[in-house]
Amino acid sequence: MRVAVIRFPGSNCDQDALFSLRDDLGLRADYVWHAESSLSGFEAVFVPGGFSYGDYLRCGAMASRATIMAEVIRFANEGRPVIGACNGFQILCETGLLPGALMQNARQKFICQDVYLKVENQSSLWTRSVRQVLRIPIAHGEGRYVADAETLARLQGEGRIAFRYVDADGNRTDASNVNGSMDAIAGVLNDAGNVLGLMPHPERASRASLGSTDGLQILEGFKALALA
Repeated sequence: MRVAVIRFPGSNCDQDALFSLRDDLGLRADYVWHAESSLSGFEAVFVPGGFSYGDYLRCGAMASRATIMAEVIRFANEGRPVIGACNGFQILCETGLLPGALMQNARQKFICQDVYLKVENQSSLWTRSVRQVLRIPIAHGEGRYVADAETLARLQGEGRIAFRYVDADGNRTDASNVNGSMDAIAGVLNDAGNVLGLMPHPERASRASLGSTDGLQILEGFKALALA
């Protein structure tokens, strides 16, 4: 499998994504510039975090209209694996591939710390290998997930809430929901389960020297498909 790591002006987690895929998972991965119009030769996509276009207008709004995103949307609609972390999650929401939006954190401050995640759906490509509470870092100022009541009910009813913020024991508390996301949502899936968006950074938790290897349980989705 060959994974495209999309690069936008302002991306700053693209290298983290590339190295985790190559060095920690042993996959083929290469950068694709936002102005390209083809994903020929690739089978999957990683939309990385950062501050695309300086987070002007809304986070991810300008990047969602980049030329390459038409190809990313096509990939997603064909059922191919697409994951977006942090700004990548914001971008996927702005394209409409995922529902809801990411707003300013409840306390209106940038948050950079480890958080704990509990998997809520173990049937998707991205979550089937997750068997425990994960410890993964976040780094965002606008990561509070919001959606209308109908969307939240649909996500819950269809099993499309991938992760929620919890404490180290897997319990939902006010303190563990660090950015104030509705229903403590940290990540969601599209209706087919092949597209995942989440605010935490699994690519920054892919080796012991980084403080955690828990992110690999999510990224194993790429490798599982490659071995299938």
